[in-house]
Amino acid sequence: MITVNQLSKAYGAVQALHDVSFQIGAGEIVGLLGPNGAGKTTLIKILTGYLQPDSGQATIDGLDVLTHPLEVQARIGYLPENAPLYPELSVQAYLKMMADLRQVPPEQLQARISAAVFATGLSEHLTRPIGQLSKGYRQRVGLAQAILHQPRLLILDEPTVGLDPTQIVEIRHLIRRLAQHSTVLFSTHILPEVEALCDRVLILMRGEVKVDARLAELASANRVLLTLEGKTADPTPTLAALPGVTQVEKLPKANGRVTYRIHGANGADLPPTIYQAAASHGWPLRELRQETQTLESIFSQLAG
Repeated sequence: MITVNQLSKAYGAVQALHDVSFQIGAGEIVGLLGPNGAGKTTLIKILTGYLQPDSGQATIDGLDVLTHPLEVQARIGYLPENAPLYPELSVQAYLKMMADLRQVPPEQLQARISAAVFATGLSEHLTRPIGQLSKGYRQRVGLAQAILHQPRLLILDEPTVGLDPTQIVEIRHLIRRLAQHSTVLFSTHILPEVEALCDRVLILMRGEVKVDARLAELASANRVLLTLEGKTADPTPTLAALPGVTQVEKLPKANGRVTYRIHGANGADLPPTIYQAAASHGWPLRELRQETQTLESIFSQLAG
């Protein structure tokens, strides 16, 4: 559904995106994660045809974003961070206007509006001016306009920003329902949002893709932390030679102790093997534990 190849974009001396590449298949729910200023919104603006990259290529459903912008936009439902709503219009009038702009056929107009209203839970608010709605319901109106034309791809930029906890849960449930019929790419800097909604995550840091993986793969990563007293010979060669070990990282020294992160192959039972090596070499062992891989820990490592 989405193919991005070596996209780059700079604003003067600021490099917003640098050689960004990834692919997203039909039917996926993908979270675009990163701190403020990581390049998420710039990437979304390029994918939706609102911004031209300095170099690289992006295609949506096989169509180049630069050479076929109108055809691409016809396939996308887009909810920007600040939805372009008209507070003086009623919900019904706004959705009819958006359906006309989307060139929904007249014979399908009523059915499309009804489907969007039902999906977003707006049936009791059709005649109310948008300006009188709560932030959560205004977000629902924004989502309703994004799905009116039954797009194959939904792109949502910070869809829960400014919402209270109850509204966030409601929008999450709504996105899950919408994902039954569309590919979803949504941007956020909120870690629990991705864990609650996504099967896959893309993490941008300083304009570059640092992680592109399924959450199940991240959670099942086989890694062990070994902490030794600082006064010991470097165990890295011995650890790297152990069966099942694929990589050994030396972490920064703290409190006179040195910690090693040991990566293992899938299915390798590393702790017993490492313990036996520590005992046979007389290493001053302080801690040996399986590391739990979470988005928070990954994010912290990347930020550090």
